[in-house]
Amino acid sequence: MTAPEKDEAREDQEAAEAKPEAAAPEEVEADVIEDDAESEEPEEDPVEAAKAEADAWRDKYFRLHAEWDTYRRRMNEQREEEKLRATEKLVESLIPVIDDFERSIAYAEGNGEEGLLGGIKAVHNKIGEVLKKEGVEIINPEGEAFDALEAQAVATVDDPSETVAQVYQKGYRMGNKVIRAAMVTVTVGGPKRETKSEEDE
Repeated sequence: MTAPEKDEAREDQEAAEAKPEAAAPEEVEADVIEDDAESEEPEEDPVEAAKAEADAWRDKYFRLHAEWDTYRRRMNEQREEEKLRATEKLVESLIPVIDDFERSIAYAEGNGEEGLLGGIKAVHNKIGEVLKKEGVEIINPEGEAFDALEAQAVATVDDPSETVAQVYQKGYRMGNKVIRAAMVTVTVGGPKRETKSEEDE
């Protein structure tokens, strides 16, 4: 090989080495798809984002407010129940004392003890006023239709009225709760007590 031919071959080799390698078709296509996907992603609207966040906080506030109302109502009911139970204990303790007063009054009336009778009646009336102030009601169903929820029949008498003929011991009620049922004698053979639905009609 002559010197010119060697120089030409060397130049061809250097040109080949200097030429950059072409990227594979698959890599080029993947880069194009990725660029397109990035360009297609929508930008988040700051106004919509702020609205969504405000809605989330508003929902949290409403839930917290509802929970607080429920807690407050439950605590109020619990306090009322505790107060009622405390009053019930007081009433249960006083009822036997009232029974003794009533027996003493009956004895004084039957034996002419007018001086003793006046003092006993005054104390008895005062205790009754205290109980009434605390929401206690006396159950004295004499002459009324017999109610098994408020009275206990200890004897019966033949009579067409079917009512309470005599009250041996009065009962006491607080609100809807009967603390002690009355002890009564009941007549039999008359009309039944009206039910709640009949009274409403």
